[in-house]
Amino acid sequence: MLGGTRLLAGGMAVACMVLVGPSTPSGDLFGRSLPAAAVRDVVPNRVMTWNICNPCDENNGGRAAEIATYAPQVVGMQEACVRDVEKIRDYLESLYGLVYHVEYGSVLRNRSRCGGWPWSPGGFGQAILSAAPMTDRVNVEYSNGGSEDRGYMAVTTKVGGQSVRVFNTHLAQRRQEEVRADQVGVLAKEVARHDRAIVLGDFNAVSDAPELTDMWAQAADADPQCQPSPTGTGTGTGTCETTTDWDSKFDYVFLRDIAPLNQGVHPSQYSDHHLVHADLDLT
Repeated sequence: MLGGTRLLAGGMAVACMVLVGPSTPSGDLFGRSLPAAAVRDVVPNRVMTWNICNPCDENNGGRAAEIATYAPQVVGMQEACVRDVEKIRDYLESLYGLVYHVEYGSVLRNRSRCGGWPWSPGGFGQAILSAAPMTDRVNVEYSNGGSEDRGYMAVTTKVGGQSVRVFNTHLAQRRQEEVRADQVGVLAKEVARHDRAIVLGDFNAVSDAPELTDMWAQAADADPQCQPSPTGTGTGTGTCETTTDWDSKFDYVFLRDIAPLNQGVHPSQYSDHHLVHADLDLT
């Protein structure tokens, strides 16, 4: 009788696992279903930018589910720890069948940011996931990062079946306008070298902030309604949709000689920045 009870208990446990699904290391369910409207494969002409927030409560299974809901061809992440990105990529493949290549643009190796052993701290900075292979990666640390090291990375990959240069950056924190202006100058000069480019990132500045002037001279936002104000006062976001929990537009998909089709902005419980994705016409 005891053996039969054990078999029954074991069978019930297996049934529960099938119904409920496995858990992340932190105990959160990560095999959850996607929303009914979620895509089931990578959208080849869709790009996304997302500051995944660090330090925040770590939930890489939840982060992967958010990305899988929109399944972009290219994802640019900021405040990204290498170990977190590795887990996110693994979840995207194992749970949702979305296979991405990854390149890193780490600018810090800091145990307080990303954990790791004292002699091997985690890399912190930017990362790009792409469904297509990436080539010609560059990783540049701005000579003046402000209160924390900052930089940009760039790769060549395919979006909408076309080869394009993709940049990903994170500019200096707020109240460091002069530092951001220097950083934008460096980034915009490199973007200008390419006939077509996509620039993803957290610029820590609203659309009409003076420090973004050089960027606007090279590219337009994926949302055609989002433009700098004619006065350039830096006092508001105009008609730009806000991308942060504090109602500011800081996150951009800048396009150089590429036409936007539509843009989506989606708040997330896993970050103080929203996911921003854009569908593009590269023909």
